[in-house]
Amino acid sequence: MKIACVGGGPASLYFSILMKRADPSHDITVHERNRAGSTYGWGVTYWDGLLNYLHGADPESARTIKENSAHWDSWEMNVHDRATVATVTGEDWGEGFGIGRHQLLDILTERARSLGVHIEFEHEITDKDELADADLVVAGDGINSLLRERHTDHFGSEITVGRNVYAWLGTTKVFRSFTFTFVETAHGWIWCYGYGFSKDHSTCVVECSPATWKGLGLHQANKADSLALLEKLFADTLDGHPLIAQAHTEDGTDWLNFRTLTNRTWYHDNLVLLGDAAHTTHYSIGAGTALALEDAAFLVNALHGETQLQTALVRYDRERQAAIRPSLRAARYSARWYENLPRYVGLPPEQLFELLGQRRSPLLPHVPPRLYYRLGQAADQLYYRLGQAADQFRSLRNRGRRPDPGPHEPNTPEQPDEMIRRS
Repeated sequence: MKIACVGGGPASLYFSILMKRADPSHDITVHERNRAGSTYGWGVTYWDGLLNYLHGADPESARTIKENSAHWDSWEMNVHDRATVATVTGEDWGEGFGIGRHQLLDILTERARSLGVHIEFEHEITDKDELADADLVVAGDGINSLLRERHTDHFGSEITVGRNVYAWLGTTKVFRSFTFTFVETAHGWIWCYGYGFSKDHSTCVVECSPATWKGLGLHQANKADSLALLEKLFADTLDGHPLIAQAHTEDGTDWLNFRTLTNRTWYHDNLVLLGDAAHTTHYSIGAGTALALEDAAFLVNALHGETQLQTALVRYDRERQAAIRPSLRAARYSARWYENLPRYVGLPPEQLFELLGQRRSPLLPHVPPRLYYRLGQAADQLYYRLGQAADQFRSLRNRGRRPDPGPHEPNTPEQPDEMIRRS
């Protein structure tokens, strides 16, 4: 196939890598409007499950990504009300990784080129008619996709704007744990999430309600004043390190409202949506990049599992939308938890930490927080006691039996679930 990918982000690049691995004869070009090495943002997150997935799809790029990632296996929450400071830590939320967005794009670009993918920088595509000779056009050009916007009615695009405001910042403070800090001000609560992504930098996302934002004067402060105020508010967490705004924010710190994009369908003729052009998920679940890479694998599987292009696109649309639905729901509930922070932040720190970890629950918004916490504790106790009883029962049942030979050891290694076929 002759394939044109519009947008040089993780989704397009990873799709081109997997397609070339599946069949080197594909003619693939990635068109990126910006110059090489130009990107926005700081570090992005992913989790250990994705790393296993990437190793199954393309071991070479997976190894390089892991080698250039920061890692954490603990979580820390700091709560600073106007009278006390409390810190809670935990280690049962799984392993996480952070990598600089610039570094990730460099790795994927180099890998794609090594497989024969053509990458054209400073080449903006605004209409798929400019790519009339392509058998397939992949729109990986983000939430503001020009290709998608030309067919908004067909795709059924809808954007929901979140209530809270946030700023995506960097810092030279290297967080060893994934760190949450909540600070009470005279105008309400403001909080940040911090995670390392390199040996000398971390991402620091700051969020608050519109009332707090305006009350603190952040809506009209210039960049220097905004950063100075935020550094003062989060001084204990930053340990004297500065906050850094993105280079393009000349007049002030970029404060945004998160936009959640959904589309009824993800393809139109030979045009297909990928990554943020198809869907966005609130940053508080740290899944955007992972979902984009998984989109790429699903599309490759569909294209090489069907003989007709339209049949493959129908399959991708159906299967991927079904697979991603739980993540989209989790992101909505997580965003609403933060939008309703006053409902939870008055809890004792241990309870707040537990409900922070439960923020994706569809039940939590409908149950009083203290009751939800007590029900969770009771359920954990019941589960533990049932487990003990089951162990005792198995022990009594097995008395007098021959020793258990143990699990069957297969002759071949376990294969990743539905990975792409390789040439």
